[in-house]
Amino acid sequence: MDKKELKRKRIAVLYGGRSSEREISIKSGTAVLNGLIRLGYNATGIDAAEDLVGKLKKEKVDIAFIALHGRWGEDGTVQGLLEIMGIPYTGSGVLGSSMALDKAIMKLLFDSKGIPTPAYLISTSSHTPAFPLPYVVKPANEGSTIGISIVRKKSEAARAIAAARKYDRKIIVEEYIEGSEITVGIVNGKALPIIEVRPSSGFYDFHAKYTKGMTEYIVPAKIKRATANRARGIALEVYETFELSGCARIDMLVKEESPLVIDINTSPGMTETSLVPKAWGHLGGTFDGLVEEILKGAKPKI
Repeated sequence: MDKKELKRKRIAVLYGGRSSEREISIKSGTAVLNGLIRLGYNATGIDAAEDLVGKLKKEKVDIAFIALHGRWGEDGTVQGLLEIMGIPYTGSGVLGSSMALDKAIMKLLFDSKGIPTPAYLISTSSHTPAFPLPYVVKPANEGSTIGISIVRKKSEAARAIAAARKYDRKIIVEEYIEGSEITVGIVNGKALPIIEVRPSSGFYDFHAKYTKGMTEYIVPAKIKRATANRARGIALEVYETFELSGCARIDMLVKEESPLVIDINTSPGMTETSLVPKAWGHLGGTFDGLVEEILKGAKPKI
């Protein structure tokens, strides 16, 4: 959809919602909405926490810009609702969104396509897993490292599993990788410069992500050129395999110069200091320009 046509549309930025990432989503959505208004679009914000159908009808929405994170926003549910209502939206469709958020399905699809990822097991049990130490425990359907723990001793396992199961009955037990963490943003099929993430605590958890000064971000990542090329290729393969569209971010750990995929974000953070905007800015683009580029990719998925 071109810019001239988009200017005639009523655009709703969907944010908030009911997931554990609600507050982060509000920040993303507010930043996106402000960007659209600065650009002269007929835009409004809608909190998707309740009566979303009624709000969409009341505002006579033509296009939805999805700035929701986590469940009921990044898992295909709101995408399905928008398709039923005939409202075009930004980002990935129902299938890609649901497969990417569920880390168990994500891992199984990685295996089937030969996409490199740390060793893992999927568990629905509360028992201590038989898995080599150290390892990471995480809920299958959460983002922003919510409910995640590193288990370095057997005595820590039960607590880690209990923490993850607060958010999901299905958990992932994953090999702990001692290496660089990188992320590759993709916008409308084009890979952005790679960002290296260096948390001062050594672990990029929720606190490190959202506390100012706790993490250093290096753009472009200080990794070998061959490793960077491999990471970009893997990210684009993930984007294609999961049938993603619009804006996405592929997170990886680098083990002995080999990038291993650990997470897919189909609705990445969109504040002016979030990772995808940082990578976009390294190319000389503005935050508002990024918002507009994502909006241009909005279309019906059926």
